[in-house]
Amino acid sequence: MKLSFYQLATVLIVTSLGSCSPQQSNQEESTEEQSARPSTIELLAGNATGIHLLNFDPSNGSISKVGFLVEARSPSYFQISDDRQYVYSVNEGKDGGASSFKWNRDSSRLELLSQQPSNGDYPCYVDIDASEKMMAVGNYGTGNIAIYTINDDHQLQPPAMRQHEGSGPQPSQNGPRAHCARFKGDFMYAVDLGIDKILSYPVNGDMTVGEAKVAIAMDPGDGPRHLIFHPTKDMAFAINELSSTIVSMKANYTNGTFERIDKASTLPDDFTEKNSCADIHITPDGKFLYGSNRGHNSIAIFAVSEEGMLTSLGQEPVRGSWPRNFTLSPDGNYLIVANRRSNNIVVFKIDRATGLLAYTGNEVELEGTACLKFN
Repeated sequence: MKLSFYQLATVLIVTSLGSCSPQQSNQEESTEEQSARPSTIELLAGNATGIHLLNFDPSNGSISKVGFLVEARSPSYFQISDDRQYVYSVNEGKDGGASSFKWNRDSSRLELLSQQPSNGDYPCYVDIDASEKMMAVGNYGTGNIAIYTINDDHQLQPPAMRQHEGSGPQPSQNGPRAHCARFKGDFMYAVDLGIDKILSYPVNGDMTVGEAKVAIAMDPGDGPRHLIFHPTKDMAFAINELSSTIVSMKANYTNGTFERIDKASTLPDDFTEKNSCADIHITPDGKFLYGSNRGHNSIAIFAVSEEGMLTSLGQEPVRGSWPRNFTLSPDGNYLIVANRRSNNIVVFKIDRATGLLAYTGNEVELEGTACLKFN
């Protein structure tokens, strides 16, 4: 049968409309959304030689080495700017320093922007404030804090210094040991392992800091090392290197003080060998907390109650030695550990319901990694 021109046109229009069904349109949108998602995210790793680039796939927890980003003197701790264009690091060692870097034009390398002395020995921690105009560095060896301003070109200016005083009962506490400096609100908090205190410095509008006061005193011999903040509540948590404990605290960000809520051991009751704690992180929902044990070579796992009480959920072996640093993936689904002495970086899956960790079998070799940060 022959179709007229008008009949043929009608058939073509109906066929065309039918081919654009809502179901197919939704499928196309879904495909576009999926293709827009990056399959891997960048993970930066610092060791004695410089900063390295790794790729991490959040869909399956796989990890791989990509290349060497920049040669630098022991960037054992660093921070990344919010726009992911700049990196600020310590240069750990005797007569230490601090550096700022920027990505080159094709984002294949980091380029040195500036370098300043830290006016102290063995700087081991760096933090930048919310405005990214101030930076603080803790000098472990000399027990002082270096406070830098950052100019519009992201270059560090010569630092102002704050010296801590005092000591503690342990052999490694024969003087101040500034191990961590964190900005939060109107204060900069300095964690000092040598004097068993966290100090708070008011931050002034002219990018200077005022006189220190004691935010909280730990138990003698605790040796506080790192400080983190709860993602949604006025709480903070400190990990104690020397006593292998974690302390939860109420935080008063108006006056820069902390009040102890709870204290818990990171070790099983039957462990009697030498151990020193290192890093600490909390999940994005604030329900679970993790701390690393060097000696027991494990990640201690805790549930955090609404009131800040800590319940130990056990310890997960790190499949290596000396977990100095670890990080959580941005989605909170993975925990990645840098085992400094066994030279491996290991990936664990986080059970979001229970907080427990499962070894994925994914790991990569990198000598002496001391810091991991997602870019």
